[in-house]
Amino acid sequence: MVCVCVAAISGASLIGLLAAVLLLPATGGGSAALASSGGRGHGEGLPSHHALQKALAKVVKEGGNSGLGLNMWASVVNRDGEVVAVAFTGADRGDQWPGSRVISAQKANTANAFSLPGLALSTANLFSAVQPGGTLFGLQESNPVDTGVAYRGNAKLYGQQNDPMVGRKIGGVNVFGGGLALYTSDGELVGAIGVSGDTSCTDHIIAWKVRDALDLDNVPKGVSPTGNDNIIHDIAEDANGDAKSAGGFGHPACDGNAVTIANQLPTTHPIGPNP
Repeated sequence: MVCVCVAAISGASLIGLLAAVLLLPATGGGSAALASSGGRGHGEGLPSHHALQKALAKVVKEGGNSGLGLNMWASVVNRDGEVVAVAFTGADRGDQWPGSRVISAQKANTANAFSLPGLALSTANLFSAVQPGGTLFGLQESNPVDTGVAYRGNAKLYGQQNDPMVGRKIGGVNVFGGGLALYTSDGELVGAIGVSGDTSCTDHIIAWKVRDALDLDNVPKGVSPTGNDNIIHDIAEDANGDAKSAGGFGHPACDGNAVTIANQLPTTHPIGPNP
């Protein structure tokens, strides 16, 4: 579900931080920020179709994700942006929004494209900065989806192990919740996951839980108050009545329950290698 709130973002501090996050290469240092992303272009360390579908189905079945309680799509891309796996939770491809298949892949592409070995940005973190007047306005138009990849092949294969998107670059930039970078237990950035099929806040919650189940959430750091790539709900009206994200990386709230669940994710499903 596409959010339509507009946030006016300004401030030199935000501009500087965004420049550091998105424009500068990773540099030397003695921390998790140095984890390498090399050598993982073709899917090594990423879940198989079976593993992705199993984890997604379990999270959806268990519930507690707020939203509309719908079936979901999920896609995974490698560090080169190639689709590795696509899965859904319903009995057939039509049991979840058909349009969310490509959106899930677009979200995965975005989280991969704008995360670094030392800093993860979720698609939810990008919402405010791309609104009119924001420091990244227009970003969502910068890397269009390759429709030849998105809609090629036999539709009966959509969401199967041999989904026609697999092995190809989908492209696209999505700027609402549901896309998260994937980091191995040793901190290596290997790609990203995208989830779609419900409200954007629920998409994020489910993506977070699936990433945790796959043990690919060893996130080095992020822009959220808890130091990771969690969704941030800090948009409020300023003195002029304009919606504004206090920290510059805010996402609209879909419902109060989703906000509560999301805020608790670092505790209920903490980042880092599973025990």
